[in-house]
Amino acid sequence: MALPPRRPLPPPEPGAPALGAIPPVVLVLFLALAAVEAALSLAGMGLVGGPGSVGWRVGLIERWGVTPALWDHLAQRGFADGRYLPNLLLYGLVHWDAMHALFAGALLLALGKFVADAMGGGAMLAVFLLSLLGGAVAYGMLAPPGRPLFGAYPGVYGLIGAFTYALWLRIGREGGNRLTAFRLIAVLLAIQFAFGLLFGSDPGWIGDVGGFAAGFLVAPLLVPGGLAALRARLRER
Repeated sequence: MALPPRRPLPPPEPGAPALGAIPPVVLVLFLALAAVEAALSLAGMGLVGGPGSVGWRVGLIERWGVTPALWDHLAQRGFADGRYLPNLLLYGLVHWDAMHALFAGALLLALGKFVADAMGGGAMLAVFLLSLLGGAVAYGMLAPPGRPLFGAYPGVYGLIGAFTYALWLRIGREGGNRLTAFRLIAVLLAIQFAFGLLFGSDPGWIGDVGGFAAGFLVAPLLVPGGLAALRARLRER
């Protein structure tokens, strides 16, 4: 039996973005992470920078990483020492190795696109940067002395926080159980806990939770209608 002819798809509207196009702000952040990682990976292989470049990665982690000692230094000086304030954001640019950076970049593309589409590119950038800051503060205040915090994961977890808030609002409007909005973060933390049991505890989860909390808390101020929806929800209580 012959199949009926397929109906042709309508032509795209002039100027319409390509399906699945990455918002520019997300792409810029991803390229920044990729550029730093490419330079450090090439340096680690001795392909750029000469013999001394092999230690660039460790040097940047030591220079940009956030530690409780750094936080104490900033707090004692009332944050007047501007030399170390950039660390509260720059630590997100350097990773342990290419795989560490690749996974962070993939999550940034996926979650950043969702948040940018839902809230706008400027709001997505604000969530990411404020979550890096929140993760640095949480780690500096609560982590044990020793390993520094580095990598984009607190910012990525902040995007998860904003995603969770948007999901929390939608589930509430549909009359569902709002606690299901926290399923993703619960699964990720459970995976981190399992890895900690198998391979030893990594205090980096403190920064991740701090980033998630920051993203979740600032989302009502940034998502369209989010603050009004939060007020309405609080009035119901």
